[in-house]
Amino acid sequence: MAYLVAAIRTWHLTGFNSFASFLSMHIKLSDVLVFLGLFYSWQAIFSAFGLYESKRLGDRKKEAVVAVKASLAGTLLFGFVAVFFRVRMITPAFIAVFWFVATSTIIVSRLALREFLRQMRKRGRNLHHLLIIGTNARAVEFAHAIEGKPELGYRLLGFADQEWSGNPEFGKNGESIVTDLEHFPDFLRERVVDEVAITLPMKSFYSQAAGIAAKCQEQGVNVHVLASIFDFQKGAVNNRRFDGMAISTLSLTPSESWPMLCKRILDVFVSSLALIGLAPLLMLVAILIKLESAGPVFFVQDRVGLNKRRFRMYKFRTMVGDAEKRQCEVESLNEADGPVFKIKNDPRITRLGKHLRKTSIDELPQLLNVLKGDMSLVGPRPLSLRDYNGLDEDWLRRRFSVPPGMTCLWQVGGRSSVSFQKWMELDLHYIDHWSFWLDLKVIAKTIPAVVKGAGAA
Repeated sequence: MAYLVAAIRTWHLTGFNSFASFLSMHIKLSDVLVFLGLFYSWQAIFSAFGLYESKRLGDRKKEAVVAVKASLAGTLLFGFVAVFFRVRMITPAFIAVFWFVATSTIIVSRLALREFLRQMRKRGRNLHHLLIIGTNARAVEFAHAIEGKPELGYRLLGFADQEWSGNPEFGKNGESIVTDLEHFPDFLRERVVDEVAITLPMKSFYSQAAGIAAKCQEQGVNVHVLASIFDFQKGAVNNRRFDGMAISTLSLTPSESWPMLCKRILDVFVSSLALIGLAPLLMLVAILIKLESAGPVFFVQDRVGLNKRRFRMYKFRTMVGDAEKRQCEVESLNEADGPVFKIKNDPRITRLGKHLRKTSIDELPQLLNVLKGDMSLVGPRPLSLRDYNGLDEDWLRRRFSVPPGMTCLWQVGGRSSVSFQKWMELDLHYIDHWSFWLDLKVIAKTIPAVVKGAGAA
């Protein structure tokens, strides 16, 4: 439907004389095959994003966000294929209309389905019977959350556990134990149970939990596990199978998924265009640097990148040729807190260098690092070996769990005027809340920040 709407809305932009001529254009077999390939690719992308899984316990807002991301990934693939095969009717306007219609339809239809199911479940239909294993505080909290959302369609059967005094609050609000763990298999055989939620502490009840899960597997009952082996405060657990083995992965950094692929595509696309478009400026700056002072055009330095991999980072030279040798002479002038080294009026900076730093033109050669894959357009700024060796707390090193970037939240938030502590907090905030949209937002904010030259040093 989105394809047809986009075609009708943009036919006049494709060079056809009339709508009739647009409809009468010849369709080749290769066009049909490409379309079918995109059709199934779209399905594969949505499947990879988990949009065909049960969303009974899911959140509407999160589902809408995932749908937007999946449709964007599918549309980007659509656009790349259209460019590669030189499909005449697929213009940028067509792509924009297609994405808008497809995304809107997907979100609206899913929200409508959720509302329909919500009303049905409130009327006692499409219900799942749920049994909770355990009577600890987490089990009671989960039960209250389930009962507080009748639109989810769960009928709570009760709790299964042994009698114990570890949770004095249990039972005060009408909670009841319907079976003990020993007779749990009998309860499963005799009663209607659609799903079981295991809330037992894994450390001390692993064997019991494993046995319960096995019994549920035997009888085809779905199992939810509300316990973690490690009490991590951040991260997301992904469950998958590898060579027949079940693996749970705790992801503490952005995973290698479609959004990360889109991030890399954006890096390559933008860095390539920028290097081509800015070539005259880069050439002019190189000539001016050579004319002003002796030394190389580029300042090349080892930096610490993804997972502490070292790489050679490029910048235009803004200091005198022997600046690094004279570092010890100016150490006492350091104005930055923490292990980093910053001097606002560094005596080693050349006259041209001041202007290059003020406008951030000195950073442009890092587009080569982005194109190579050492860096990204957006990410924590790469530290030098000197600064890295000065880090005295391990939590600071989590910033190296993502590729370093040319710009970041610190860059758009004041750069050198921001304290080291705030800088690190901004980097970790970026990692914990990363999304493809956040990258686009940071890039958009970088342009006015560079124009103003705020905090540049």
